[in-house]
Amino acid sequence: MTVTWWLFALLALNGAWATDLFVLGNGLTELAAPGGLLMGLGRLTGLYGALALVLQFVLIARLPWLESRLGMDRLTAWHRWSGFWVVWLVVAHVVFITLGYSAQDGTSVVPELDTLVFHTEDVGKATIAISLLIALGLTSARAMRRRIRYETWHFVHLFGYGAIVLAFFHQVTTGQDFTGSPVGQAYWWTLYGAALTAVALSRVGVPVLRNLRHQLRVVSVVRESRDVVTVWIGGRHLERLPARAGQFFLWRFLTRDRWWEAHPYSLSAMPDGKYLRITVKALGDGSAWLQRIPPGTRVLAEGPYGAFTSDKRTGRHVLLIAGGVGVTPIRALLEEFAWARDDIVVIYRANRRQDAVLANELHQLARWCGARLHVVLGPPTAVGRYGPVMGPHHIAGMVPDVRRRDVFVCGPPGMTNAVKGTLVRLGVPEKQLHSERFAFAS
Repeated sequence: MTVTWWLFALLALNGAWATDLFVLGNGLTELAAPGGLLMGLGRLTGLYGALALVLQFVLIARLPWLESRLGMDRLTAWHRWSGFWVVWLVVAHVVFITLGYSAQDGTSVVPELDTLVFHTEDVGKATIAISLLIALGLTSARAMRRRIRYETWHFVHLFGYGAIVLAFFHQVTTGQDFTGSPVGQAYWWTLYGAALTAVALSRVGVPVLRNLRHQLRVVSVVRESRDVVTVWIGGRHLERLPARAGQFFLWRFLTRDRWWEAHPYSLSAMPDGKYLRITVKALGDGSAWLQRIPPGTRVLAEGPYGAFTSDKRTGRHVLLIAGGVGVTPIRALLEEFAWARDDIVVIYRANRRQDAVLANELHQLARWCGARLHVVLGPPTAVGRYGPVMGPHHIAGMVPDVRRRDVFVCGPPGMTNAVKGTLVRLGVPEKQLHSERFAFAS
């Protein structure tokens, strides 16, 4: 049974238990009363929305057992979609409960809503929680996220923890499914307690212990091009850090004005037990500032994260495809596969030669291990000797045996999706396609 099925089975089991709470709380017998159906729907949507909130907690806790098997991309995508379900279920809970009480009391909706929000115990807390959850949902919409900085998006999402705490206490103190049920309260405390503990250990406990052990600092900053730098990071006992080529960390550089910002950057070299290396392009304020970071700056790193590693391969024949600055994990993987003496082909896609950062290092590694390297330059509409660039004929011309290879793709989301679609059309089995999306929480 796969990890995905275990997650769905666990969610279904908790959904059944939540439904049992509703039934044991006389939910079925109250359906015949005035407004009973609406009240029942309100209670059920509230319970299911709270379960979806716990699922979000688990998905974003970055538990090593889950993250190493499913990858941060998949967990983040599921977290995002479960977040929208949380918002819709919570909104439905408010609507049904308000309409149900209105039918019971024989009042109109607006006065009933006023009574619930301002004159009912702990409903004010729930109102704040709902407002925060709606704000999180709005900032997670693709149209909104394109207009806000990563730092702003990350800061807003920290308020989600407050929303969870407020919603929890609203349920256990006023929820009909809990106030008269010691078993229900014990179950709910255990469920939320386990989720909070998982987040605290994975997101705080383990990173703090690792950073105390390794004492990371910037060793040097090397300019690769006008807007790209490579940062070398040293520390103590780095051979004990379980980092792999293809993975990434959330990095905090502890300067006076930037210590609170966390940025996800992939390793651009295979960890050697002495240094960690990242290569960063100036795409925003945070990454542009890294070009001027002084050596000696203390660094906090959370991770490593990502399932984009050599463990995913099914054989010894490998195709690595990089787009733009997505070359960083590909370069690290090439180094690891080179040491293993695998049969390697590399395709590096960039619009212009100056955009092909680390191309010289790829050439050197390819010569050392006998890999075939293709640097493909030109605009997205370019047409080459085999037809449209990165189209089926183009890739098949460069890699005639592509069907038997494990393919690792990293680049901007549009490029990654297009290349994967092309590879599927070429007959590459799904189990041999491995990708890393070069975007935050998308």
